[in-house]
Amino acid sequence: MTDSRSIFVLITNGELSELQKLVAADKALAGSRNADGVSALMIAAYYRKTDMVRYLRGEVVDLDIFEAAALGEEKLIRQLLRDKQLLDARSADGFTPLHLAAFFNQPGCVQILLEQGAQVNAIAANPSRVQPLHSAVACRSVEIVRLLLDHDAAVNARQHGGWTALQAAAKHGCMELVELLLQHGADPDQPADDGQTAKTMSANDEIRDRLKRIN
Repeated sequence: MTDSRSIFVLITNGELSELQKLVAADKALAGSRNADGVSALMIAAYYRKTDMVRYLRGEVVDLDIFEAAALGEEKLIRQLLRDKQLLDARSADGFTPLHLAAFFNQPGCVQILLEQGAQVNAIAANPSRVQPLHSAVACRSVEIVRLLLDHDAAVNARQHGGWTALQAAAKHGCMELVELLLQHGADPDQPADDGQTAKTMSANDEIRDRLKRIN
């Protein structure tokens, strides 16, 4: 393994020691990007390879705003946002910084981005069609969901497959999120593309009973 493609194989396989050897032989590889333009650091983050994220962060000098959002680097986010065009910029895989801060459970970065005027209902430029609210529910972050709703996130917005945040929260079995979304007007009867609703797709008896009590 000698080319930049090798680093992505090692990340997906979780081979930290081999990754370290590869980068030690060629420091530039730490900043590699795959064929889609996604950095090695972001791939490690997506695969939840915490040890690899930590190692690569130490090797990458300059993070872009997407990496900063995903890693929760609040000071750097503020510095980078001196360029206002970055606020709603799109990553190589179609996400805004707000999507990534929400998905990786970085409430401090979410707060900064919202304060700076990030589009709370930005739709991902990829087949997922997720909005930041969907990203926050995916990581089960009550704090971030509340922040987004307090900044007028569309509670019944649909992502790919017609899924809403409430349907995802019900499917995940997270009662606290379900209650929060209901308080902000989430519709338990809104169907996904397959006809299922939050009421029918939850395997959690408590949540299912709670939703069935709503007329």
